[in-house]
Amino acid sequence: MSSALKVLVIEDEPEMRRNLLTILRLEKFHVVAAQNGRVGVDLAKKEKPDIVLCDVMMPELNGYGVLQRLRDDPATASMPFIFLTAKGEKSDVRSGMNLGADDYLTKPVAKGDLLAAITSRLVRSAQQSRPEFKPDFSSSLPLETGLALTPRVAEVLLWVAQGKTNPEIATILGISESTVKKHMLEVMQALSVETRTAATLRALEVLSSPPTKRGSV
Repeated sequence: MSSALKVLVIEDEPEMRRNLLTILRLEKFHVVAAQNGRVGVDLAKKEKPDIVLCDVMMPELNGYGVLQRLRDDPATASMPFIFLTAKGEKSDVRSGMNLGADDYLTKPVAKGDLLAAITSRLVRSAQQSRPEFKPDFSSSLPLETGLALTPRVAEVLLWVAQGKTNPEIATILGISESTVKKHMLEVMQALSVETRTAATLRALEVLSSPPTKRGSV
């Protein structure tokens, strides 16, 4: 399912760009890459990605300029947008958010944090585009009954569906990070999916269904 999701990566540093593309391709995303902001804007308008990951400091056109152009165009105005930067000052974060960025990650970005941020933004985008798409995160029981998962595995998936990383889930549930990874493997095997994102989307579908369709009373 995640193979249909398209991510545009705008990054001028070749090594960083390669690393991001590798992570996303392993997660079965369809990835489009741009080496600078001007190319990135053109690709965003042409490819209509589901989400944009964009570096801030770039030659020709920086990330703020990219975001401003996308927000000024009705065709790309609502496109989910995440800034990537080597700087983490609060003023930079504030500037990006004021322009309408959805998130702001400091490089180097951990794989778990990157995927969690993407999942969170895609969920929010889906909720905005589909009013009926309203996941209920109050209980993991629908995941147990709807996806035939054990209580603990369903609980892990519930937090994954909310964009939490493995370390965060381990802390929340009081288990080890390796146990979280083990449970996620069980989830993917049970759902016959290859990636965390695909599992998340399946979970969201179940959590958005009326109780009668979930199989609960």
